[in-house]
Amino acid sequence: MVEPRLPRLDQPREPRRLRVPRFDPETFGRWSEAIARFMGTARFLVYMTVVILAWIGWNTLAPKGLRFDPYTFTFLTLVLSLQASYAAPLILLAQNRQTDRDRLAAEEDRRRAAMQKADVEYLSREIASLRIALGEVATRDFLRSELTRLAEELDEAAHKRHRNDRKERRRARVDRPIGADDEVDSDAERR
Repeated sequence: MVEPRLPRLDQPREPRRLRVPRFDPETFGRWSEAIARFMGTARFLVYMTVVILAWIGWNTLAPKGLRFDPYTFTFLTLVLSLQASYAAPLILLAQNRQTDRDRLAAEEDRRRAAMQKADVEYLSREIASLRIALGEVATRDFLRSELTRLAEELDEAAHKRHRNDRKERRRARVDRPIGADDEVDSDAERR
């Protein structure tokens, strides 16, 4: 036979803890939200109204021996108070969970807005740098106008050269001896 262990006097005693059943807070939260959501519907109000009317009708119209809650309806008041005392914390729990979801959604929205702002600022800087770079680059219209101006200058230079060539030919004719024209014409005929 095994002797029961006696507590040791040189060590402190372990505190006795009350064993409370454990539950999953997420599951309980979803359950409370479902109840709170149902209590906020017209269906719940209709069901509750039907139950209360049936309760009052039974306890006023039924034979005296079958009535379980006489006229002041004390038990009905107790049941409704109990329902209200449980409904209020369930509704608050559901609201707290919704507040937490809203807070997380707001934080995510702020994070995304900050990212979008950074992206927009980056793109703005890039566009500004492109505008500055384009200010130094020749545009199509600028090139077209420069080419037109150069073509006009070339035409003008060609026209001047043509005039100068004519003047040179005239001078050359004037400076030649009188018989030289005949020799030039005879050379041209030979060719």
